[in-house]
Amino acid sequence: MSVRRVSVDHLLEQPLSRGLVAIPIVLIVAITVVDLQVPNDVHLGPLLVIAPALTASVAGTRQTALVGVLTVAAQVLIAVLHGGLTTPNHLSQITALTVLSALVVLLRHIRERRDRALSLARSVAETAQLVLLRPPPRRVGPLRVAWMYLTAEDETQIGGDLFAVARAADSATRVLIGDVRGKGLGAIAEASLVLGAFREGAHRYATLPELVAAVDDSVHRNLQDVADTQHDFGEHFVTALLLDIPDHDSQAEMINCGHPPLLLVRDHQVTALPARHPVPPLGMCELPVPTRPTDPITVKAGDLLVLYTDGVVEARSPTGAFYPLAERVASFLPTTGPDALLRQIHQDLLSHMGDGPADDVAVLVIERTTSRHLHRPHLAAHALDGRPRHHADESPREPAD
Repeated sequence: MSVRRVSVDHLLEQPLSRGLVAIPIVLIVAITVVDLQVPNDVHLGPLLVIAPALTASVAGTRQTALVGVLTVAAQVLIAVLHGGLTTPNHLSQITALTVLSALVVLLRHIRERRDRALSLARSVAETAQLVLLRPPPRRVGPLRVAWMYLTAEDETQIGGDLFAVARAADSATRVLIGDVRGKGLGAIAEASLVLGAFREGAHRYATLPELVAAVDDSVHRNLQDVADTQHDFGEHFVTALLLDIPDHDSQAEMINCGHPPLLLVRDHQVTALPARHPVPPLGMCELPVPTRPTDPITVKAGDLLVLYTDGVVEARSPTGAFYPLAERVASFLPTTGPDALLRQIHQDLLSHMGDGPADDVAVLVIERTTSRHLHRPHLAAHALDGRPRHHADESPREPAD
């Protein structure tokens, strides 16, 4: 499920909006008829300016210009039938109405050009953001993946949260979820550093510690190019959690760089897996970390892994209560795969907040299946939007071999 932001210009092209143009025309007719019925010392013609002003708010430049012409024509008709066209009063009214209608049309034209430029800028930004935060495949090896992303800022598709899923060279899947300090547009460049380094190194490094070291080194070397490290030195870092999940072995590895703990769902039980060997966040340490020990975790067929950013557990209700993710996931069980669980989290989180998120939110739900067929990853067609986005595989679960 995904929702696309609809531009103002697109809305104005809909039949409903075009039908609203009938309201100014009805006003023109009504004002004209009433003005012709009242005594000569009562002048309702100046009220005709309402018509082009109202049209400009619901239609485009051409419709506004047409209504403006009809408005002036109505004023001319009133002048001819109600006292004479050449009277000073009617001439001044016609002149004033012509000037005001022209100004309304000009302002609507300027607004239309600005809306068009804004729509183009949004389209370019949407494309760039899609390139940066590529949606994970539905299926990677024996894993099924569902994801959700909510942004704290209305005009962005992504913010400081990030995730990626990539294949390793040794029949394994590497998973990354992270959170850049800050949110919105200022954190996108920093997120791009981590994502680029992870995607480049996921298939090049044989072990997870080597991959984390490479990503951390890349963040150290390039962070000053995208962040204002002179004024807030030491305040730019990225919390991250990385997984290495083999295709043919239930023993996976995890390195947690200051990120919220992973949730493991097995046999209708939810277990938080905090790091036994915590590692500092990426980009925080001046000197290279000598060793990055991994935490072994067991991921069996049917297990669900819930990875999330702190925007989930720090989401507050109107009364100020934090969102209890682990408890809520336990209440949703039993579920039938990552898609159903993700939809329940999505709906429940929005209901808990009662409004848009105050921080970026990202959730990955991964299920290990019993299938031995390593399907080629493919992406589902989906729409981008400004705030709520999530992807869930709607296809039926594949049978076990």
